[in-house]
Amino acid sequence: MSEGNHVARDAAPDESPKIQSTHSPASGSTAFQTRKALMIAAGTGVCVLVAGLAFQAFTSSSSGTAAEQPAPGRVQLAPQPKSASAAVVTRDGRSIQIPLKDLYERCAMRVGNEVLDSMINRAVIQLACEGAGVVVTQAEVEQEITRIAKQFNIPVTTWLQMLESERKITPEQYSTDVIWPMLALKKLAGDNVEVTEEDMHKAFVRNFGSRVEIKMIMLDNHRRANEVWQKASLNPNDFDRLAREHSIDPTSRAMNGAVPPVARYSGNPKIEQAAFNLKPGEISGIIQYGHGSFVILKCEGFTEQIVQSIDEVREQLHTDLVEEKVQEGVATLFEDLKKTSTVDNFWNHTRTGNISQVSGQVQPGFNNVRPAAATQPATGIPPRR
Repeated sequence: MSEGNHVARDAAPDESPKIQSTHSPASGSTAFQTRKALMIAAGTGVCVLVAGLAFQAFTSSSSGTAAEQPAPGRVQLAPQPKSASAAVVTRDGRSIQIPLKDLYERCAMRVGNEVLDSMINRAVIQLACEGAGVVVTQAEVEQEITRIAKQFNIPVTTWLQMLESERKITPEQYSTDVIWPMLALKKLAGDNVEVTEEDMHKAFVRNFGSRVEIKMIMLDNHRRANEVWQKASLNPNDFDRLAREHSIDPTSRAMNGAVPPVARYSGNPKIEQAAFNLKPGEISGIIQYGHGSFVILKCEGFTEQIVQSIDEVREQLHTDLVEEKVQEGVATLFEDLKKTSTVDNFWNHTRTGNISQVSGQVQPGFNNVRPAAATQPATGIPPRR
C-alpha cells in the first residue's frame, strides 16, 4: 500500500421493481449485520458518485511476506524498465514478446473509461475542496473506516477482508476511492440537517410497521396486462401460473410472482396504496409502474408490526435519518459540482459540464493545470509511489 496511505487494520471492533422497503432491523444476527455492512460499503460512497468512482488497481509496497513469495514452479524476476516487455513466451527455441505498451493499451481499452471517470470525479471534488478550504486528512479516513466497522460489531481487519473478498475492493481503493470522496463531499455539503417529527413517524412506519405480503405480475404492454388481469380476476388461484408464464420481471417470475413485502413510505405511493387497499386473496387493478410497465398485485396477507412504540427506537431512527438526509445533500451537491465544472475529456473527445460559455470548437488554453496526483496532498491523500 502507498506510504502514508495506510488503512487501520487492527482497530477494535438485478434490478427488481423497487417496491419494497428497507431491511427490517429487528434481527441482530451476524449475517444480517454483514449484509447491511456490505450495502453501506457499496452504497455510502459509490451511490453518492453514482457509478463514477471505479476502483483502480494497487500494488502493496511491503515485501517479504509469505503471500508475496514465488509459488512453486515459479522464479522471481527483477522488475523490467517501462520500455521492456510485459512478458516473453518461449517454446522449442522460439519466443514471442508481449510489449509492455501493448499491455497498457489493452488495459486502457478495457477499463479506461471507468478509471478516467473515477479520476475526473476525484478531480471535481478536489477542486471544490480547494476552493472551499476543505481538507480531509488520512487520520479522518482511518477513523471513518473504524467507525463503520464498529457500527456493525465487525473488527476492521474482518471488515476490510470482507470488502476485498466479496466486493473486490482493496483496502487502499476503499480508503481513497470511497471513504475520502464521501468525507470530502460531506464536509462540502455540511451536516446541518433538520429531522422533523413527521420524518420520524414516516421512518418508524416504514421500518417497523405492518407490511403487505404480495405477489406481482409485471408486463410491458397494457393490452397484454388487461388480458392477464382478466384471467387472474376470474381465478385468483391461477396467479402463480400466470406470473410464471407472463411476467417480464425474471426475479419474481422465478418465484411465482413473489416480491418483498411492501411497506408504507417505501418509495412508490401508487404501489403502496394499491397493496394496502387489498384484502388477502384479492387482485388489484392494473397499475402503471414507471415508463411503459404495468403491474398486477395479489395480496397474500399482512405482517405484524415489529415495534409498538416509536420511543423504543427514537434515538436510532434520528441517527439514521440524519445520515439519510446528509447523503441526499451530498448526492445533490455532487451533481451540482459536475454541472459547474468543465471537463475536457480527450479520451472520449467530449466536453461536458459548465459549457454554456463556450461556442463552436475551442482549443482551451488551460491555465494553472497540473497533474492530478499533485493535488492529492492537499486532501490528506499522498501521491502514489
